[in-house]
Amino acid sequence: MWRMGLSPGRVSDEALLTGLTTGDPALAVAFVRRFQGPVFGVALAVLGDAQLAEDIAQQTFERAWRHAQVYDSRRGSVRTWLTVIAHNLAVDAARARRARPFAPEDLDALLGAVTETPERRALADDSAERVRRALAELPREQARALVMAGIYGMTAREVAAAEDVPLGTAKTRIRTGTLKVRALLDTVEGR
Repeated sequence: MWRMGLSPGRVSDEALLTGLTTGDPALAVAFVRRFQGPVFGVALAVLGDAQLAEDIAQQTFERAWRHAQVYDSRRGSVRTWLTVIAHNLAVDAARARRARPFAPEDLDALLGAVTETPERRALADDSAERVRRALAELPREQARALVMAGIYGMTAREVAAAEDVPLGTAKTRIRTGTLKVRALLDTVEGR
């Protein structure tokens, strides 16, 4: 790209992703440098372990390289695509490690401070703030269930055990909370 007069900083995200598949080491380095902060930040936010987050970041870039051809710009930006990959890999890693026990008061503190995470700092827009506001609109039980499932990577069965409620109640709280947050975010974004 820059052989044609473009610097890596001026190449679009989509062009860098396309260039990643060509095997050009300079494009691969530019791609990783552009997105390493957000990818690592999401992994760290989910896992809370810097070393494991580095591994997840590397796996994210490997997956992006292997699956670059399936990226669809109509579904979101390259940044969003990568952070979703990182989030999914991090949740899988967290589930594999099994969630560590936590005190309920820690979860309440997390709900109040969800915008002060590395993920928010990694995302350069106000999406974390919109999610925090949407979570604040939910009943406390739904917000707790959604955070346990989405951030801690807990299954509905684990949420039910942690909250001491039936499995069906936990599933309902997670699903209803997810639908409400999605609707609130769609309203804010004008969809």
